[in-house]
Amino acid sequence: MPEITVHAASKTYPVYISANALEETFPKLVKELGKYSKVFVLTDENVANYQLDKLQTAFSQLADVVYYVTPSGETAKTFPVYEAVMTKAIEEGLDRKSALVAFGGGVIGDLGGFVAATYMRGIAFYQLPTTVLAHDSAVGGKVAINHPLGKNMIGNFYQPEAVIYDTSLLQTLSEREMRSGFAELIKHALIQDHTLLTALMETFRLPSDLYTKDLSSFLARGIEIKAQIVAEDETEQGVRAFLNFGHTFGHALEAYGGFGKWLHGEAVIYGMLYAIAMSQQVYQLDFDVATWKKWLAKLGYEVHLPAALDWTALFENMKHDKKTTYGQVNMVLLKKIGEPVIYPATEQELKHIFDELNA
Repeated sequence: MPEITVHAASKTYPVYISANALEETFPKLVKELGKYSKVFVLTDENVANYQLDKLQTAFSQLADVVYYVTPSGETAKTFPVYEAVMTKAIEEGLDRKSALVAFGGGVIGDLGGFVAATYMRGIAFYQLPTTVLAHDSAVGGKVAINHPLGKNMIGNFYQPEAVIYDTSLLQTLSEREMRSGFAELIKHALIQDHTLLTALMETFRLPSDLYTKDLSSFLARGIEIKAQIVAEDETEQGVRAFLNFGHTFGHALEAYGGFGKWLHGEAVIYGMLYAIAMSQQVYQLDFDVATWKKWLAKLGYEVHLPAALDWTALFENMKHDKKTTYGQVNMVLLKKIGEPVIYPATEQELKHIFDELNA
């Protein structure tokens, strides 16, 4: 089974990825979890309906397991849900020798990791991702919940003990969720690997291809790219910010839509269109955007900004981006495919790109 090692400054841990990763790792995982005083499994309603029985069967060997099911979607990354999870953990008597298992997509991984990072100042946790999107969010130790004014504004850097990524679980995802996660794979290609971008565009031409063609090797490559960057810059003091390509405008749009109108990957596609347009303006980026947009459209992505967006509100949200310092909005742009750079953008420049994409 393919294994990728993440060498973060604070911790080194394995990422197991295959179409049968859970079954292959269950004996080792159950043995390892048996060392903890209690195991707290966090999941959401969708995963609980389709997948939770797999864990319950395997974890039946453990002495003390607690299960908690949150609402699905970004609703789970809110203060009330975070408080409810914490309350459950306290009521069940979790201690510092307990462990949390985050079994779900990016939302559950973010929430679960933040709970683990803050419960009694930190307990062990394991990432068991169930979505394409989570190939990005489960690796690297970024954990957080949202604030109404900004995405992931309350969080920490807190690495898991291990990531076990069973790609067979992806088959139950809706087409919309598949596309949302695939957007992060496109991002990895644009910032780091032109060959990967070409392979994605040649392999996945229709939405059905996301189900019928094996994603494992592509997801593994995306994880490798992220692991390399995290190893160099765990806490986003430098190059890790490149992983936010498309996210400044994307997160602003998510907040604008109340963290429910657009899925994360949908917003990031808009954000990448925005960042590429600015890259062409600032760095004369040499990239066949027309062909790329046609490819995105065939996969079912929207490639034109939504109508009637309020620029003033979006810009206020962009100012809450975590890369913004001293009131300066810092965009991740591309000098060329695979060569990202941080660019301090003025409001006038940002508005110009917005107007250009709305024309």
